[in-house]
Amino acid sequence: MTATARDQNSVRNLLDSLQKAGNFTRGLVLTTVPRGGLQVAQPMNVPEPLLKSYAQGFHTEDRLSWQAILKHKPVRPQDVYSRDELATTPYVQELLEPEGLKYAVAIPVESPVFDGYPGVIHLLRSADEGDFSNAQIQKLVAAVKQFEQRRGGKARKAPLHTPGRLEHETPTVRLAIVDGKLKPILGAEMLSNLDPHLREQMLAQAKRRMHQVNGHGVMADRVQIPDSHGDVWLFRLVSYKHYPALGDGAFTFLCLLPGVHDWGNLRPQDFQADQELSRLIPALKFMQEEFGRGPTLPEISHQVMLSPFHFHRRFTELLGLTPKQFLLDCQIYQAKQDLLGREKELALIAKECGFAHQSHFTSRFKQATGLTPTRWRRMAMQRKRESNN
Repeated sequence: MTATARDQNSVRNLLDSLQKAGNFTRGLVLTTVPRGGLQVAQPMNVPEPLLKSYAQGFHTEDRLSWQAILKHKPVRPQDVYSRDELATTPYVQELLEPEGLKYAVAIPVESPVFDGYPGVIHLLRSADEGDFSNAQIQKLVAAVKQFEQRRGGKARKAPLHTPGRLEHETPTVRLAIVDGKLKPILGAEMLSNLDPHLREQMLAQAKRRMHQVNGHGVMADRVQIPDSHGDVWLFRLVSYKHYPALGDGAFTFLCLLPGVHDWGNLRPQDFQADQELSRLIPALKFMQEEFGRGPTLPEISHQVMLSPFHFHRRFTELLGLTPKQFLLDCQIYQAKQDLLGREKELALIAKECGFAHQSHFTSRFKQATGLTPTRWRRMAMQRKRESNN
């Protein structure tokens, strides 16, 4: 697929293609993100107050978006709010009224930015334009489906699965949400298809965090959870004491973190609405290219013209992992590929991946994967042989 074709299928052009299917005054593309919650991704000219309000907690009130995602169908405000209730919501007070808008429809979309992380499109109209008819909504839904089909065939820069992990093991949907009773309200299929040992530990972690979150508004951690083979998976677990858009009580987001290959497919224009986040993406590219020589934090932050302190803080807040963690992920990803290639000695792999020496490599690899490099390679090769039989 050519660069031009990829651009045409980019999420930044989704609203333009929808405009041909049905008129609207403003459109917004929102995506679930690996750090938990929702984020406004498009377009470029989203009002700054709305963007900040959404990031600071508006997403926990956005029942319209979540109902469209959970039900897998278009939703209008009157479908999820009573008339009196709607007038007092942040959706009306902070989104519609300031822009002179009155009508809206939310349409779910698969993976608008991150593979496996669903999203939603809001299309908004003024009072003069009138509400969306059922026929107009169906035409817009058809346009979204066409967009999803085009994106489904887009060229990738790297394999979609982690080295050593069987391709079918990585779920198509990488986000699950469970309530206080550990009942899945999103991603039930993801949980049911995971390795049983992995699933049990995930739910145990969620249960423990929802007991602990009582004294806090939200708790978030990057956790390493081994499957029944001993291979470690990376998740971000985010527990909310309250998330009204989803219902009453506590909820935990179980986010399967993107791999290095997923981050590599991310482009600044994917998050045009949030210039601060899109500004950080070139730093990801730089670390992916230079991890073997161990670039320093000042050197990395210089790539995006930020101070090391500000870069580290915003990178961690906006992406859900630290620069150091991402660098290690790059190192481990390449080391796994080299281990499976069986053409390099451990000492050479350690050197080329940026580790100080072989023992340092072994220590960090075991910390990241739960196994030593040799045992990990043996496990991965054995699983591959078993899958081929």
